[in-house]
Amino acid sequence: MTETIGQISLSGSFTLPGTSMTVNRMGYGAMQLAGRDGNKLVWGPPKDVEAAVAVLREAVARGVNHIDTADFYGPHLTNQIIRKALSPYPDDLVIVTKVSARRGTDGSWIPAFSREDLTVAVHENLRNLGLDALDVVNLRGMFNIHEPAEGSIEAPVTVLAELQQKGLIRHIGLSNVTAAQIAEAQRIAPIVCVQNQYNLAHRADDDLIDDLARDGVAYVPFFPLGGFSPLQSAALSDVAALLEAKPMQVALAWLLQRSPNILLIPGTSSIAHLHENLKAATLQIPDGVLADLNAIGRRQPSQ
Repeated sequence: MTETIGQISLSGSFTLPGTSMTVNRMGYGAMQLAGRDGNKLVWGPPKDVEAAVAVLREAVARGVNHIDTADFYGPHLTNQIIRKALSPYPDDLVIVTKVSARRGTDGSWIPAFSREDLTVAVHENLRNLGLDALDVVNLRGMFNIHEPAEGSIEAPVTVLAELQQKGLIRHIGLSNVTAAQIAEAQRIAPIVCVQNQYNLAHRADDDLIDDLARDGVAYVPFFPLGGFSPLQSAALSDVAALLEAKPMQVALAWLLQRSPNILLIPGTSSIAHLHENLKAATLQIPDGVLADLNAIGRRQPSQ
């Protein structure tokens, strides 16, 4: 166990700007703990709740102290599983959640930007996680559900800032947003992290990552392994064979080496897969090999 905690520490740590929250760069995303009901993704309970509890406990035991979640996963059930598995929470554990979406009965993802929607969402996260205050709340852009799209977020960020002043939220982040929206939000409240889709093949945020790194703001790529369409590349497989690692471990290690402000939140419902992901923290990709990996994003434009 101590060895694995040491392995995670090899990826380094990051302190969210303006906070005392320092997290290991290898974290855990809880989305996959929810179940699936036909075509409804991230819906209902997992097949085995106790197995989901075991994965969370193993992640924390192995040194993970950054968990990403949302109360619209399930909905509600993922946060309830986190509470069951980990409450009372370790002092160094940082739980980051998201708001501004709700689920339709058909499993759809519905924008929920209103003052009432956001206030209800914050209170639901508090209740289901069993917390008095949320460490970080990310406002998720919903102008385009699948990728960032322009549109003012001044009103919803203002609501979160007011809830922060009331002590219900400690810090504010953003998800699925553009550079212009980040700048707009920063005029209202300090932003500690940005969470967008980014991986070896989806590289639209290259410049944004560098800009955030200069400002000391964390960048948290969602779908770091491709999400519902896992990364597939002959070049990635070739590098993995050269390094005697699995392709997904190489993809995670590439992200860790991409920029020191990148925090990883790969998700899984399997302890074996969790261990594989965590081992990526020990993988060093030689400079001579990085060019082959960097070219993947040019050969496979983002969808």
